[in-house]
Amino acid sequence: MTKKLISSLAGIAMMTSILAACSGTTGGQKDGGATASASTAPAVTQAANPYGDTGGLKLPLVNEPTTITWMLPSNSTNIKEDKLVVQEILKRTGIKVEFQTYSPQTYQDKLKVIVASGKLPDIFEGLKAAELKKIGKQKGVVAINDFADILPNFKKLYMQDNSWVVKSYGDENGKLYTWPIYELNRDVNHGFLYRKDIFDKLGIKEWTNTDEFYQALKKLKEAYPNAYPYASKGLVNIFKDWSYGWGIGSDAYPAYYDEKDKTWKFASIQPEHKNMLDFMKKLYNEGLIDPEFLTDTQDSWTTKMTTDKSFVTWDWIGRLDLFYNQIKAKNPDYNLRYANPVGPTGNIRTLPKVSDFSVTVANNKNKETALKLLDYLTSPSGSQLMTLGVEGVNFEWGKDGAPVYPELKDLPLVDISVLEDRYAMWLESAYLRPDHRSVYYKFSEKEKEAQDKILKGNKREPIDPILNFTDAEISTLAELQTSLQKAAEEFNAKYVLDKKYGDEQWEEWKKSIAKKGVDAYMKVYNDAQKRYDAAK
Repeated sequence: MTKKLISSLAGIAMMTSILAACSGTTGGQKDGGATASASTAPAVTQAANPYGDTGGLKLPLVNEPTTITWMLPSNSTNIKEDKLVVQEILKRTGIKVEFQTYSPQTYQDKLKVIVASGKLPDIFEGLKAAELKKIGKQKGVVAINDFADILPNFKKLYMQDNSWVVKSYGDENGKLYTWPIYELNRDVNHGFLYRKDIFDKLGIKEWTNTDEFYQALKKLKEAYPNAYPYASKGLVNIFKDWSYGWGIGSDAYPAYYDEKDKTWKFASIQPEHKNMLDFMKKLYNEGLIDPEFLTDTQDSWTTKMTTDKSFVTWDWIGRLDLFYNQIKAKNPDYNLRYANPVGPTGNIRTLPKVSDFSVTVANNKNKETALKLLDYLTSPSGSQLMTLGVEGVNFEWGKDGAPVYPELKDLPLVDISVLEDRYAMWLESAYLRPDHRSVYYKFSEKEKEAQDKILKGNKREPIDPILNFTDAEISTLAELQTSLQKAAEEFNAKYVLDKKYGDEQWEEWKKSIAKKGVDAYMKVYNDAQKRYDAAK
């Protein structure tokens, strides 16, 4: 992907994998990201406000020039006051922002030092939920919802339209210390991919169910006996990636929410999980899946998928065009396409409409100014500034309704990393409500096909509730998460790879994992779910 998520950075504590498991639900995506839902007042007319719809905020935001500091991860280390976004924020709001950027690779280490010093930037991101709440209770950062009356965009989006946000991300006293990001995710970002050129050559139709998927791999193997039709670079993540198709997928995997029973369960001991493993085992035994599917490197996988060594995989939709551009000189007929899901449900993951990067505001003399700035950047006006730019200054509208950047016309690709470096647009944690007319949401023909295939077919699993854990529960999860997940991954691999593994080993596995604390682990989730339900 072009944009990193903070959960991909090294965590401050063991809770990373636990707390990054959260996901949420909101209403549907609105056209352009600039909708009435962001405003508590009628849209401000261009005549009254040259900067568009501020959601009810009055510009400038301050009565006298004010400087605030904002710490965030970025590969662009030259975000100075000559950048378009910095200049526009100052012109519109009266606030001079000093962006303190550190590479994503070193950001967490730098953040640890800053937090330990007690000298917090006015705005920063990246703390895990438990630590952020702890600092909030110590009055080191502000409870954002305490200031809702001066934050019309925040109030409308997260206290009215999506009231679950406070109960899911706040502490036990209902204090919210993190400013969410609204509608960042594209609807479809990953899934099964297949070599349509090879399928067409062999007269194989794209599969519509799991058996057809199996039959397609068999025909590929017959035509290319030295190939392994399915290849993977996801290592043990293949079990999570495939799990949605068997109805046991979750951001909290191997914990998942069973909508039928309204309870949280451990996926790795469910009958559906065994069915998935049995299917993988069948593919492995018949030479239909690459023997290196649990260990392959990206370079090796790339070679297989761009030659006649493998023809089906699971990955990011950007790969559809990336591989073609990489191989087209040698093979102009190469045609990687997005495929239907595999598994009994026929579904993939639903990506959350609300994301949490732990954007927070230090409790100091600049707190109200910082909060108002975040609220402005959450408005349609701020959204357009951070993710589209300034019309007539750095971009124009093209004939296809997409933004065009004249200064960048000679570049082969204008993506968000280019906009970040040139204009300070798309700075992580500063794009709080991306405008869906941005280049990030401009799909190629192949990517658009992927969106349409899943959305029109309604092929997405329900999204799980975001649970809010107590300090004691977080400790329990931290104690059990790693050992349970490691044990599950080891068993999964043995079950698929070892021909001797079958029903007997499956029953032994369920007994052995029970002794490692599965019941206590799942009790945490179900206790938190009860509180979640009671808070409705």
